[in-house]
Amino acid sequence: MISQPSRHCAVELQALPPRIGQVRRIVSAQLRHWRLDPLVDRAALGVTELLTNVHRHAEPDKHCTVEIELLLDRLTVSVRDRDPRLPVVRDAESHATCGRGLALVAAVSECWGVRPWETTGKVVWFTLPAPCPVPAEPSGAALYGATTPGPFAATAAEGALPGLPAGPSAPARSAFAG
Repeated sequence: MISQPSRHCAVELQALPPRIGQVRRIVSAQLRHWRLDPLVDRAALGVTELLTNVHRHAEPDKHCTVEIELLLDRLTVSVRDRDPRLPVVRDAESHATCGRGLALVAAVSECWGVRPWETTGKVVWFTLPAPCPVPAEPSGAALYGATTPGPFAATAAEGALPGLPAGPSAPARSAFAG
């Protein structure tokens, strides 16, 4: 049984420095909207590293798509670009100033990977475990099994069918019946 629906968000962009910061803010805002605040910092760091790799290494252009998807208890962040070359993972030394992007992604994520995309690109992705969802604020809408009488309380008792308890499912009498 699926306890919550899938949530998905995608952004297409040119991986240029000003756009990388914008997408980081978009991802952060989307996660806050989904009430996944504990994942914001790790997701923002991971997406920044993946977009920086596109900016530095992707050929023939810097066009890419960032996708975030929440499915059950797993958030997946992916960046798809048009360069079919798969990234080279190096052992980055602690004092290195470059070449540590995928090591950082590995450090902050549950798992990560790369796969070819169509014939002309690749997708680099990582996952984060999602915390238990926070229930939404009550909106005043009646829920099944609510303890309040609801809008049909006055007409339900007189219109109840024999053998059935009065309640919202009982037919209401119309004030216009004559």
